[in-house]
Amino acid sequence: MVTFLLVAVPALIALATAPAAVLVSPWWWCVAGPALLLVAVALHDLLQRRHSVLRNYPVLGHLRFAMEAIRPEVQQYFVERNVDGAPFDRDTRSIVYERAKGTDAEDPFGTELQLDRTGTEYLVPSMAPRPVPTEPPRVRVGGPGCTRPYDMALLNVSAMSFGSLSDRAIRALNEGARRGGFAHDTGEGGISEHHLAPGGDLVWEIGTGYFGCRTEDGDFDPRRFAEKAALDQVACVLLKVSQGAKPGIGGVLPGSKVGREIATVRGVPEGRTVISPPYHRVYRTPRELVRFLDRMRDLAGGKPVGFKLCVGSRREFLAVCKAMLEEDLTPDFIVVDGAEGGTGAAPLEFADTVGLPLTEGLTTVHRALVGAGLRDRIRLGASGKIATGGDIVKRLIQGADYVNSARAMMFALGCIQAQRCHTNTCPVGVATQDPRRARALDVEDKARRVQRFQEATVKSALQIMAAMGVDDPSGLTPGMLMQRVGPDDVRSHADLYEPLAPGQLLASASVPASWEDDWTSAHPDRFALG
Repeated sequence: MVTFLLVAVPALIALATAPAAVLVSPWWWCVAGPALLLVAVALHDLLQRRHSVLRNYPVLGHLRFAMEAIRPEVQQYFVERNVDGAPFDRDTRSIVYERAKGTDAEDPFGTELQLDRTGTEYLVPSMAPRPVPTEPPRVRVGGPGCTRPYDMALLNVSAMSFGSLSDRAIRALNEGARRGGFAHDTGEGGISEHHLAPGGDLVWEIGTGYFGCRTEDGDFDPRRFAEKAALDQVACVLLKVSQGAKPGIGGVLPGSKVGREIATVRGVPEGRTVISPPYHRVYRTPRELVRFLDRMRDLAGGKPVGFKLCVGSRREFLAVCKAMLEEDLTPDFIVVDGAEGGTGAAPLEFADTVGLPLTEGLTTVHRALVGAGLRDRIRLGASGKIATGGDIVKRLIQGADYVNSARAMMFALGCIQAQRCHTNTCPVGVATQDPRRARALDVEDKARRVQRFQEATVKSALQIMAAMGVDDPSGLTPGMLMQRVGPDDVRSHADLYEPLAPGQLLASASVPASWEDDWTSAHPDRFALG
């Protein structure tokens, strides 16, 4: 009220006492006009009922909203240190930018990290390093039921749909994948012409909406699936059971966003709201899941088929293992998505509290497959906040055969972590469907950056492994990754995560006590947490 009186009273007095000749003077209005505008704003603030702060502090209260609007930019550019930004700190973003541009990703004067902090992980160097391999290794994906195996790169593009990303971003990612010889996961939004035009290898991901292979009522359509899976560019097919950032939740694509192109790609009516349920129609039990994956492989002409999940219950995954054993059917690969994984949009509660982080999820799946005697038939991929060569090596030690990355690939495209992916106002044209914003992304330039980033990051991983005395990922062991668990306690992952011998769970007498309850309770015909 005091603010209002200070602004309004002088302005009204000036208006009331000014001579007529003055009132028609443009100079008078240059001075009085802003004051009268402030009076109008103040009156509006006093009368409105939505914001209490404006009713108590008319005019001045707007400063709060102005400061709140620019807070993310101030935080990122002026407040955060190199090592404490989130989700990715500045050092990590910088190393991706530098590798994408082809410059040296090196820092002077030593680490800025507090290495004695609890939770810090260390890779173990060897006193007898090995030469760095000249050619990066590839991972053969294809189990007993696969007739057309695929050689996967160590680092690939993780799932990002056309619709979440712009057409130019999709083209740049796929062109980069083609040039670099690595795979590009389509995300669950279907295969678009932007995925196909460059010619890079695709991992076709299918979610609960069955986009690109759905019936009119939203069920799985085997005929459409077989047609798309037969495309030469489709190297593998992936069924998304759950996603790290939002496991167990579906999605809604408003009809306003379902334009002609999106509708064609996803196989849905133009302009109609599309709902992706949180559950699959094609299975209800672990046994049905395993059988459906085998059916997908047959429909795909023998190409590798797998599934992706964010691990929650170890018991449920063991139930899937039992179904594989009883049916003698296994997927060719499994992708473990960590709870720290990214998304275009998710409820904060899901992103913060639901699902296991990648370390716990990956080690759980790896050890379960080893204990069930299935690990040699299934390849493991890992995704979730992977951006550097060190990240790759850590995940390989924890059980992965290869890794996927999404947000680091977005950084390579020019993403500045503005975190506006869900608003359609991405400032660099990556996560938007606004053609005016997307035109800022040059496909040729960004494709080269994606290729360079992937190549340099894999090279970094190989250099780290060589420093550890290993010239092939198969030589990595859990004892090579240390973690500080207390002020005076550093342990290896071999100590922190109890290893299982191949087939150890199959003999009741040899099942470890820590696994016994979950293994005994797991049933191939039901998903049950407890």
